Amino acid sequence: MKKIFLFLAILVVTSSFSSKQKVWIAIGDSITYLNDHINETGNRVTKGYMTCVAEKLPDIKYINQGHNGWTAGGIAKEIENLGLTDADIYPVFLGTNDWWAGRPVGTIDDYKNNTGNDTFFGSYRIINKLRSLSKSARIILVAPMQRVNFVYVNDKKNNAWGSYKDKNGQSLEQFANAVVSIAQLEKLEVIDLYHNKQLKIESLVHFERMKDPETEKYKNYKYPEFANVPFNPETDEYPYPAEAINLTYDGLHPSDKGNAIIADILTKMLKK
Repeated sequence: MKKIFLFLAILVVTSSFSSKQKVWIAIGDSITYLNDHINETGNRVTKGYMTCVAEKLPDIKYINQGHNGWTAGGIAKEIENLGLTDADIYPVFLGTNDWWAGRPVGTIDDYKNNTGNDTFFGSYRIINKLRSLSKSARIILVAPMQRVNFVYVNDKKNNAWGSYKDKNGQSLEQFANAVVSIAQLEKLEVIDLYHNKQLKIESLVHFERMKDPETEKYKNYKYPEFANVPFNPETDEYPYPAEAINLTYDGLHPSDKGNAIIADILTKMLKK
């Protein structure tokens, strides 16, 4: 009888350890932030990528540290004030705002030499903070996905061109490659969304509905044709009606379909 009780006690302890919930603190920009602010998507999104992962992996609890409009520089500047805590997993999904803000991407030496927060490479020393919180945590770097023309669904004046064109003499691909380079240097796991064939630029939206400059009539333009069609936020209609949505709902932020792709990639990695 004593042996039976001992066996049951060991079984209870073992099962409690095996079912321990893992904590995932997601550090990112609006793509991460919107997971818990679906109302700010004009209700065009029903489920963010973190929610999708949590449904597939119920032993993971996520904490959203996505900050709308922030760059890696902003995260680095405020890293001590974000309330970050010990966690099992820290995915870092940044870069698209750094590119659009025209921040210098810098070089890998900025990271190696910890030169400060003046370049994108330098900003990624936020990894030091994550390691100080948990030496055994998995740090996963996520390179930004490509983008077409972004027009904010709640304010047409908030718009930006896509990654088909440089900003401040730099391509978004340079920022994506920087993330991959840091991951390789530090031997960290990396998800390169920029070069992922499922998220290719041609598939981000079905079309942009724009005024034909010659006829003044609205027309559905596919990529890359719409890249050269002017958009006037003062007078033109919102260029992405519901039927234009594919992998993004506004040219930049993932739709349900886009979030599902990102979630699948993350889920497979986290299962390892």
